Amino acid sequence: MRLLFLAVLRPHTGNAVTAERVRDHLEAAGHICILKDAFDFESPSEIANLIAAENVEAALALHLYRGGRLLQGHGIPFGVIFGGTDLNEDVNQGEKNKVMGKVLEEARKRDRFHWLSHARFVAQPHAKGKIYVQSQGIATVPNPAFDWDAFLQRSEINQSADNLHVFLLICGLRQVKDPLYVVDVFSEWHQEEPNVYLVIVGPEVDPVFTREVKAKVRRTAGVRLIGEMPQGDLHAVMKSCFVVVNSSVSEGMSAAILEAMDLEVPVLARNIPGNAAVVEHGVTGLLFSEPQEFVQLAKRLVRDPALEKEIVANGREYVRTHHSWQAERDTYQRLVRMLEGSSGH
Repeated sequence: MRLLFLAVLRPHTGNAVTAERVRDHLEAAGHICILKDAFDFESPSEIANLIAAENVEAALALHLYRGGRLLQGHGIPFGVIFGGTDLNEDVNQGEKNKVMGKVLEEARKRDRFHWLSHARFVAQPHAKGKIYVQSQGIATVPNPAFDWDAFLQRSEINQSADNLHVFLLICGLRQVKDPLYVVDVFSEWHQEEPNVYLVIVGPEVDPVFTREVKAKVRRTAGVRLIGEMPQGDLHAVMKSCFVVVNSSVSEGMSAAILEAMDLEVPVLARNIPGNAAVVEHGVTGLLFSEPQEFVQLAKRLVRDPALEKEIVANGREYVRTHHSWQAERDTYQRLVRMLEGSSGH
């Protein structure tokens, strides 16, 4: 089956990584998956030309607004993978919410639509009976040649690795990820204990906000900012750091959190619904509700190796049980079989 797959493909972002993983799942089942960047298209009419030129039989989109809006009116079956931006951000913006509602209305009128959610979901009556919830699968492969000491030098961290505690915050630089949320309190802690560092790693998604983050980090002791990294290198950094931090305002299902668990690294995450859905406080990770609590819990992890060991073991077991890469593959391949049936093939 020839499938068009629309996703935002900014390099080294969660969307791009997810899209590549999903394409691999589909091609493993023998489908031809034509992956395109949704940002390269302005309207459904441009997609109509692509569908005709590529003899597309069905389509898949990552994000209901960014990709799903482009799949309206083409007469082919399609599926949508939801993410945190859809459910937590776009739904609260009037025009985007209206557009997403039109996609759902088309789904109600035509039995040609299925969607799959990687995130928390509030049921929509138009989609009743067509929702398939699949926990995000995780596959981590750290680069064995990665040089941790070189990374520390690049981060301008001149401390002995033996007594160093690096807290790693992984995110694209945009406001919803709120990377500056714990910066001030962390810096105060660093001035008391110079062997703790917060390193923020991620692509520059929002140029204006990126400038704000860079300016803040430059004048803040104990905090470093590193640009985007290839996935294998990033996994190697995660494996070598002390804790992975998430300080987002909202999340769907954070890949960084799940990858940290898989790599046996403790997770310290902001207590928001998306994070609390995958992190059980004191069991698979620790949740904080305000910056001072973040520092309290961080110090607790540094001083309590037994707690760290327990959280790491529980987190790894949770990922193995609930976020199986193979289960994700099976679900996507099953979804495409449904699309194939809807197309009459």
